[in-house]
Amino acid sequence: ASGDARAAKLSSMADTIDTLLHEDRVFPPSPEFVAKANISDPAIYESAAADPVGFWRGWAEQLDWFKPWDVIVEWELPYAKWFVGGQINACYNCVDRHVARGNGDRVAFIAEGEPGDVRHFTYGQVKDEVSRLGNALKSLGVAKGDRVAIYMPMGPELAFAMLACARIGAVHSVVFGGFSAESLAERINDQSAKLLITADGSWRGGKVIELKRIADEAMGIGCPSIERVLVYERIGDSSSEFDRGSVNDRDVFWSQVVPHQPSDCPCEPMESEDLLFILYTSGSTGKPKGIMHTTGGYLTGVYATTQWVFDIKPDDVYWCTADCGWVTGHSYVVYGPMANGATQVLYEGSPAAPGKDRFWRIIERHGVTILYTAPTAIRTFMQWGESYPSGCDLSSLRLLGSVGEPINPEAWMWYHRVIGGERCPIVDTWWQTETGAIMITPLPGLVATKPGSATKAFPGVQTLLLSESGELVDLSKDDREGHGGILALRAPWPSMLRGIWGDPERFHSTYWAKFPGYYFPGDGCKIDADGDHWLLGRVDDIMLVSGHNISTMEVESALVDHPAVAEAAVIGREHDVKGQCVAAFVILRGDHAIVPGSDEADQMIAELKSHVAGKIGALARPEDIFLSADLPKTRSGKIMRRLLRDIAEGRALGDVTTLADPNVVQNLRSQYEEKEG
Repeated sequence: ASGDARAAKLSSMADTIDTLLHEDRVFPPSPEFVAKANISDPAIYESAAADPVGFWRGWAEQLDWFKPWDVIVEWELPYAKWFVGGQINACYNCVDRHVARGNGDRVAFIAEGEPGDVRHFTYGQVKDEVSRLGNALKSLGVAKGDRVAIYMPMGPELAFAMLACARIGAVHSVVFGGFSAESLAERINDQSAKLLITADGSWRGGKVIELKRIADEAMGIGCPSIERVLVYERIGDSSSEFDRGSVNDRDVFWSQVVPHQPSDCPCEPMESEDLLFILYTSGSTGKPKGIMHTTGGYLTGVYATTQWVFDIKPDDVYWCTADCGWVTGHSYVVYGPMANGATQVLYEGSPAAPGKDRFWRIIERHGVTILYTAPTAIRTFMQWGESYPSGCDLSSLRLLGSVGEPINPEAWMWYHRVIGGERCPIVDTWWQTETGAIMITPLPGLVATKPGSATKAFPGVQTLLLSESGELVDLSKDDREGHGGILALRAPWPSMLRGIWGDPERFHSTYWAKFPGYYFPGDGCKIDADGDHWLLGRVDDIMLVSGHNISTMEVESALVDHPAVAEAAVIGREHDVKGQCVAAFVILRGDHAIVPGSDEADQMIAELKSHVAGKIGALARPEDIFLSADLPKTRSGKIMRRLLRDIAEGRALGDVTTLADPNVVQNLRSQYEEKEG
């Protein structure tokens, strides 16, 4: 985003933070929680700040290494290397070491499917399943360093696939199962993946999502690097009549190759800086960014944060509701909890199937003690009403977490009261795909929480605020309401991204060029008089829809792909449930001229919404589309998205003197107000 747009975004967010900063409710941890907490000594903040490298070294020493490191950290901005010379394997630390220490009978996964099926896997069973799958991948030609794309339902086999890749030294890249064939093909081709692991289908809302058929469509678009496709039979088995789509010499079924493999598959010693996974996130240029994470530093970061942020213990039943298609599922379903030997719930399906009490029934049935979910889910549950959670026994819960976007105080308080019974600390966490692990969060046995605030930087993480011009904001000045600015990070941390796959220049320009010497995550922030962080949202042109980053450029490109569309501008506007939703302003081609408000216009809008969902995925489906004869542009032809946001969110219009035609804005506002009315 331009400097003007970013400054306008910060300005527009100031009102929000003013409201938040008047929030005076504070919830210290109970003495009972503190007494049993994994960390309750406030001196850790000072000691970690005095020696952050030593702090992270202490965590890395708790992991199992095949070979110790020679150098803790090498830092040549913007590239960091951690635990250089050390050899480690992520799968060994997540699975084998627990078995070796006599915990093979501990339950790793309680996997529940939407149809009601429940399966349990101990760490010993996970070791065998992952070893067989690792051997199967080798038999299909996968070797150390090869990229493997994974497009699967949120079940244990998805975790097994990730761990099997880590076990043999292959690089996994999980693609969210809700993405379209075109999005899948784009990600496969960007990394030249050698093998695709998918499933015949998945359950969602009582319906089967035909993943294999979508994968076939992706192959039809063109994925020349894919040599084999491994298909897990989630919906049917090898003898059923379920239509999996086309089958050819490229495809092999899980049941035909995996169970017959030996359960002995040695873990490949990996250099600490060897690539563990690539995960794609939306970028402002329209092309998704392949975020790269390596092994030793990433594992150290997620291991440490899981243990302290979630206060996780051997007798906990932990449930992170995220899908492994997103980074939260990587860090806080697979690698962080499993490195700590956690027992956790996996759920594949909709929170409303068969009823709107499904999540609460899962907590009741399995005795969940820690719940980590997203504000967009919490707001949805609020809309559904209190009767659903109130009808279930949630007394097993002892800690709640929030992830994906800032949580507003009203949703925080509902979560605290209705779900937590006013007894559970809430850890509101801020981090990104790029940071790998949680960066800002309360430590629940140590920090008093505030509705709407992520509170403190995790020990060993150094945050600061910058002005738009890049100057440090002086936090020492007395200001009751705190200080606002642009969030930045200084000094490397172990789990930080190591670059963008195939595009080092984009890595530098996206994260390091705006404020030289600092990592720029793209978020606005205020820090209050107590030193607590209040995240304000993104300051660039990436929308945060239901906790997921979606590029405006990607949606615009999908709209313009339609033969009737000449030009499009997309913005994210506020939404009560999703946080933000997609709003699009579209200019149709001359031969498709339609009168706004007509039946024909309504049909076109519906068609365009479906077109975007088909091109990118249902998450990017626009909530609103407005047909216009023109868009607000500067005289140089630049679309003024700031004004479109003002229109969509009902704010007073900013400066329009630079527009080529100021009447365009008023025409769009009239159309929007007519629609809202």
